[in-house]
Amino acid sequence: MALLATTNAAALIRRSRSWNTLFLWLYFGSYMLSALHAQQNPDSTEKKFAIAIHGGAGGDPSKWSSEYQSQRRTGLQAALDHGVALLEKRADALDVVEAVVRILEDDATFNAGRGCVLNENGEHELDASIMDGRNLQCGAVAAVKRAKNPVSLARLVMTQTKHVLLIGSGADQFGEATGVEQAEPDYFLTEQRKASWQKWKLGDKDALLHAPSTHKGEDEQLYLGTVGCVVLDVHGNLAAATSTGGLMGKRWGRVGDSPIVGAGNYADNETCAISGTGIGEEFIRRAVASDIAARMRYGHNTLAEAVTGTLTTMPAESGGVIAVDARGNVVMEFNTPGMSRATADSLGNRGVWLGRND
Repeated sequence: MALLATTNAAALIRRSRSWNTLFLWLYFGSYMLSALHAQQNPDSTEKKFAIAIHGGAGGDPSKWSSEYQSQRRTGLQAALDHGVALLEKRADALDVVEAVVRILEDDATFNAGRGCVLNENGEHELDASIMDGRNLQCGAVAAVKRAKNPVSLARLVMTQTKHVLLIGSGADQFGEATGVEQAEPDYFLTEQRKASWQKWKLGDKDALLHAPSTHKGEDEQLYLGTVGCVVLDVHGNLAAATSTGGLMGKRWGRVGDSPIVGAGNYADNETCAISGTGIGEEFIRRAVASDIAARMRYGHNTLAEAVTGTLTTMPAESGGVIAVDARGNVVMEFNTPGMSRATADSLGNRGVWLGRND
């Protein structure tokens, strides 16, 4: 009887050792696979949230005054800090992109909302769009004049109508009916923008519209300015928002890419969130935002590969994009001398830039 007990005990020990060995091999194999994956994908560290913003592409920041550079950095930093604070409180991506773009619309340093550029008649016309990556719901407005924050009006188009895009007086009337904060023309028209419009009026209008890089100095930024924000939130959702005053001296009634979903703005949880800035006609012709997402979806590109692949098809000095994917990878790429931009994530990475070398 004692011999039988001893034999059973030995068998149990052998089986136990076999199971332990198996578990050890499984653990070691899993560890090696994880290490290999991390080596092949250096950006694979999990990010709970990520955010990127832009304040317009075009212009050479090295030619701006130190005061103007400081104003742009300060504005970007304030918007970025607000967005990060919301994300740390587990805010939804859609709420964050709207809130951040509202801050930039209120800052006269940028070409959106207050301080926007003027059309050929010396008037303002504002465009904006917003998109929810969870369900592809989106809203946009174009050529509006009375909404203090066009991005919020665009969101109401998404949530309170069956439409995607409202324009002109119809959009303004909708905004008034839904309680969007209104503003008088003088709110939008700053002295700096009026002075810039006067220079345009007296100068080479075609050059200002089609070759912004030939006009140096602080005013140059006004011709390609737009603001935008893309976000990955802690719930795993993506969103994007874009807002602009368009091109200096544009024909009245002209609409650029910012309110065109798939051109200057896009968000889809399956791929990425994108906001563009630059010459809107070029973004519309190439459906830039949706092309980037399509390269990821159908071509299985990484975010960086998709952005680079799309921007290489565009004319020189036509603009740039900010983008974030579902893993929190951020890409901010442009083919102009500068693009005011900023980014942050849950790992503590954070930065603000104006040009390529700062």
